[in-house]
Amino acid sequence: MRESIIGTSPKRHDALGKVTGATRYPADLVQASMLQLQVVFAHRPHARILAIDTDAALRYPGVVAVLTAKDVPCNAYGLIDNDQPVLCQDDVRFEGDKVALVVAENKDAVQEGARLVSVTYEDLPAVTDARAALVAGAPLVHEHLGTNQLCHIPLRKGDAERALAGADVVLEETFNTSWQDHAFLQPEAGIAYIDDEGRVVVETAGQWLHEDRRQIAQVLQLPEERVIVRYAAIGGAFGGREDLSMQHLLALASWKLQRPTALVWSREESLIGHHKRHPFTIHCRWGALRDGTITAMQAEVIADGGAYASTSLEVVKAASLLASGCYEIPNISVDGYAVYTNNIPSGAFRGFGAPQAQFACESMVTRLAHALQLDPVAVRRRNIYREGSIEPTNQPLPPGVSALEVLERCVEEARLRWGYGETYQQAQQVAPHLRCGIGIACGIKNVGYSFGFPEQATATVELYGKADLERAVVRAGAADVGQGAHLILRQIAAETLKLPLEKVTLISDDSSQAPNVGSASASRMTYMGGCAVKDAAEAARAKWGYTDDESVQATVQFRPTATTPLDPESHSAHPNYCYGYAAQAVEVEVNLLTGQVQVLRIISAHDVGKAINVQQVSGQIEGCLAQALGYALIEDFQMRDGHVLTPHLNTYLLPTALDMPIDVEPVILELADPAGPFGARGVAEMPLVPFTPAVADAIHEATGAWLSRQPMTPERVLAAIQFCQR
Repeated sequence: MRESIIGTSPKRHDALGKVTGATRYPADLVQASMLQLQVVFAHRPHARILAIDTDAALRYPGVVAVLTAKDVPCNAYGLIDNDQPVLCQDDVRFEGDKVALVVAENKDAVQEGARLVSVTYEDLPAVTDARAALVAGAPLVHEHLGTNQLCHIPLRKGDAERALAGADVVLEETFNTSWQDHAFLQPEAGIAYIDDEGRVVVETAGQWLHEDRRQIAQVLQLPEERVIVRYAAIGGAFGGREDLSMQHLLALASWKLQRPTALVWSREESLIGHHKRHPFTIHCRWGALRDGTITAMQAEVIADGGAYASTSLEVVKAASLLASGCYEIPNISVDGYAVYTNNIPSGAFRGFGAPQAQFACESMVTRLAHALQLDPVAVRRRNIYREGSIEPTNQPLPPGVSALEVLERCVEEARLRWGYGETYQQAQQVAPHLRCGIGIACGIKNVGYSFGFPEQATATVELYGKADLERAVVRAGAADVGQGAHLILRQIAAETLKLPLEKVTLISDDSSQAPNVGSASASRMTYMGGCAVKDAAEAARAKWGYTDDESVQATVQFRPTATTPLDPESHSAHPNYCYGYAAQAVEVEVNLLTGQVQVLRIISAHDVGKAINVQQVSGQIEGCLAQALGYALIEDFQMRDGHVLTPHLNTYLLPTALDMPIDVEPVILELADPAGPFGARGVAEMPLVPFTPAVADAIHEATGAWLSRQPMTPERVLAAIQFCQR
């Protein structure tokens, strides 16, 4: 009997090339004969362009052209709102705005040409604090809008004010989070050229082939079929490749000059040139009864969207929805705001608003438990989501709610492995200046697009054979950003068709040859791409049974259960079709003299529905935890007066292997999702969600100090310890 390939860990087809260096990433596509591009950045937060003098640059030997706003057919683009200029014509709104694009025969010439472009500015007042940007009379980032408020998301369930007035304990706190850079392995790079059919071809790295194509076609005012986007190997993304960074610049230069072009950013250009994780300020009040029942929560959630819209609207929707975490609270009032400032734009980043929101939420649940002198785990048990629980948008959760099971498994693993509880407390024997503690936190994160945003995935499966089915070709425009999505899709097709894995070929990296599966984001690719591939494989197999042809083809568009926008009057919506649930236990050691925090051990429990590939699920959890550790403790992206103060990796610090604990335990629960392919649901973002509050809880257990600002750097931890000792 044939063994199922689902739940196994076959060898990744791209593993050898990546280990040996044979794999070609975008920068490896650059050839000496290609024209080189260099961006002229604004390097000022807010100013009016009075003049751009390109004469000296054009006279420099080797410089071919200097493109400015007048060379752009449609000088506006954006993932949701077209509010960002390709090249600025009137105003610059953050220091990474692009003013001109120099084109030259070689790297030396293009760099010198960029230096010779002279731009005359009139500096304008800058607003760099999100709350201050909402005050009447604040400088306007986009003057024609008449406001810096990008959006307001109100959520209302029950009567929060009345419930807070009747609570036995009410706690109030303000939490602050900072920017985070995606810091993917390779900064942005790519090439472009005109093919034999006169089409503009861009080869780069991204997260959504067909969306990149749509925006490039819009900028050039070309039909979409006249633009082809191809992805080379992608060295990580984490949301940082959702927005266009240079794809449209490459296309513009090749289209204007009818020659191949290349652009490779330095790490410093990447740090100022692409969007970051949103900084949030969350002011909240939580109320509970003596038995630990949480009766109400109220929050004001303000996100710094920076100079352009990007995905801020959707991030704030998610953060507002998840500000109450995975707890059924009868009375909720949340006001979420995204705000324009003259800071670097904020956009998609792994977790998409959930890590910021649940840093506040999980911290408040723990603090309520301590104020009531109750076990924080018991308070979570009492209030956590169960099947049929009502969301903050006044509708039942999608089926497959496993928050309680995940929490119980995490706590049990911590008890068995670490002696969590009384045994652990008695066993601590450390130096006088060192203290250890364990923190527990839960997390919830949506899978896929939310609040009525169009969601679909389309796949084509072709079957070939003379007598018996011999092989299959799957066409699905799905970006593999390192997470192994391509292998997952091949496994799903192989299992559905009962073919050996090596008989399934995937075509995925060319917008002209593979249909639109949507973005590699929102932990959706296994769920959405997997459902599309599975359905298309089943449809093709059914055709195969009714024909004598040696090949058949089936194309299927998969759509999940529909989500709905938030009703402005009833505050009701079906915001998501699926959620992932997580719980973590984190042990830390705190140095009381320096404030240094060392993470010693991690247990990260997740309901993945079904692990299509066990090794890749574990790898996703472990890799995400490294990024979560950086976010919680180390990565301190700083801006002042609209300028990036951490423009290098020696100032913007990333976690290394020495920062990670040796003892990292992914715990995989497989409580099948009712609608996922073979029961699978997404997991890629979930480990980031509860980690920061788990670390904050552990620091409190070790020292008695509460932390409400991220990252929890040694200076902040030491100040909190000293404050609680007064």
